[in-house]
Amino acid sequence: MSEAQRETATLAGGCFWCLEPIFKALRGVEQVTPGYSGGHVPNPTYEQVCTGTTGHAEAVQIVFDPAVISFRELLEVFFTIHDPTTLNRQGNDVGPQYRSAIFYHSPEQRATAEQVIAALSEQRVWERPIVTEVTPFTAFYPAEEYHHDYFARHPDQPYCRVVIAPKVAKFRKQYLEKLAR
Repeated sequence: MSEAQRETATLAGGCFWCLEPIFKALRGVEQVTPGYSGGHVPNPTYEQVCTGTTGHAEAVQIVFDPAVISFRELLEVFFTIHDPTTLNRQGNDVGPQYRSAIFYHSPEQRATAEQVIAALSEQRVWERPIVTEVTPFTAFYPAEEYHHDYFARHPDQPYCRVVIAPKVAKFRKQYLEKLAR
């Protein structure tokens, strides 16, 4: 696939260990990288981001083929795999590094994100309002190597078994027709 056929999406919705295996399983997704985005500290470490003082959110950067899967479809998955109504938290993960955010790479991505949020809000999918921030992409810093493919490499780790595995199972059941394998 040539560069011109690729798009990039940068999404934050809690722990990147939860997001990475889900987006990697989608047909049309070429690459998913866990990392940090939205903050003011260049090249942050995981330990720095965990303090909640860097401004960064744990995020995934997704390279995808828009001829196979659209940005809107990525957002549809995104909004079903996390709770976009909790400010700076996902379950027991609390802090600004776990916020819900869409870091758009183009005016088209911004418009799509705003349309999807407006439609979900109008449908009253959740009892509380959506607090997902929609902000321009500025930088993405890949996470340390030990975070890459964390769920695949550590399926028996308690967090993976209790938190990630049920999310992945629910996603696979709901999006069977969009799975790459």
